[in-house]
Amino acid sequence: MSFTTTQLPGLLIFEPQVHRDGRGYFFESYNQNTFKEQGFDFHWVQDNQSSSSYGVIRGLHFQTPPHAQTKLIQVVRGSILDVVVDIRKGSPTYGQVFALELSSENKKQLLVPRGFAHGFSVLSEQTVVLYKCDALYNKPSEQGILFSDPGLDIDWKIQPGKEIVSDKDQTLPMLSDFDSPFYF
Repeated sequence: MSFTTTQLPGLLIFEPQVHRDGRGYFFESYNQNTFKEQGFDFHWVQDNQSSSSYGVIRGLHFQTPPHAQTKLIQVVRGSILDVVVDIRKGSPTYGQVFALELSSENKKQLLVPRGFAHGFSVLSEQTVVLYKCDALYNKPSEQGILFSDPGLDIDWKIQPGKEIVSDKDQTLPMLSDFDSPFYF
């Protein structure tokens, strides 16, 4: 499994080694020892799975401390544009956006540390996303940033008029109106 850094410190891309033959393929989607060898020692406590159709935009979500979560995201079926925003005060990349296509074909995974807002848009007809979390879901600590914040200028890669966004996600604050509890 290879680890690739991004322009946002702490945000990493994982590409598992895929073994293919006439039967199909096999890969380790997570191996604790491999992560430990790279200096990562997460204690995953919850797996989440979502199914969505083309045009769905989920995010930009996070949980505040002490319930903040690190997430390891992968796509089991279809493809998404995974989007992350650095919301750590004092970070040299505060407010910067990172986007990466994750798919069942490329098998890439994204490690999203605490202090980042996370969301995704569904690029395929149907998508199944699976992600590990190192902290349990805690509704009172759930927050987010507006997916359409003009200051972030995110291109979600969805045809105009085809976006499907929850009422809750349409009323989140813009980053400029948000006092982040995260520090770099």
